[in-house]
Amino acid sequence: MTARAILQHALPLISTHGFTRKTLSLAVMQLPTPHSQPLSETAITALFGNGDDARRTLINGWLKGGLEDMQHGKTTGGTMQHILKRRLRWNEPVLEHLPEAFALLVAPQQTLPRFDIRPAISHAASVADEACYLTSDSPEGTSWYVRRAVIASIYTAAELHQITSPQTSEAFLDELLEKSESVRRVVAESSLFAEYVGKSWGSLIKSRGIF
Repeated sequence: MTARAILQHALPLISTHGFTRKTLSLAVMQLPTPHSQPLSETAITALFGNGDDARRTLINGWLKGGLEDMQHGKTTGGTMQHILKRRLRWNEPVLEHLPEAFALLVAPQQTLPRFDIRPAISHAASVADEACYLTSDSPEGTSWYVRRAVIASIYTAAELHQITSPQTSEAFLDELLEKSESVRRVVAESSLFAEYVGKSWGSLIKSRGIF
């Protein structure tokens, strides 16, 4: 039994039990050689961390799974639209749990600041990096950074739209990609990109009354 194996078997349970320590505890009952009882709290802490740290480990494992799933899009379409839509579909089984998960990621470990936007930026940038790599969309020089910021901003907007309006998220993504030049002008500077992502996640979390 390894932490990695438990984490992998925990991912399908998130849709039912959320990004919780309970999900991790039940995952051992899904292993190829299943345990007869859930993992104890002591074992969860030893393998994945104290309190909410274990939940963050689960969330980050799920985000990594989403990046890995995008790679399958390269063989079944390969366009930017197709690959980003595939990443949105990865969210579908756990949509109801995403606002709380995002809130936990950006919750500071200390009292201030109210939000730590670095995980939000990392998530958006990772999706953009993977999408640009899979579509060979990698201009040279500073243009590469601008392109990544544009794709990251578009994906962030589509993902947050998906949480409130799942049925229209793919059409919304298409519309943003068609208007990518407008987005490019808005996020041409990295500081504006960071500000946009931070405000977008902050608005979602506040609207749900999580913080």
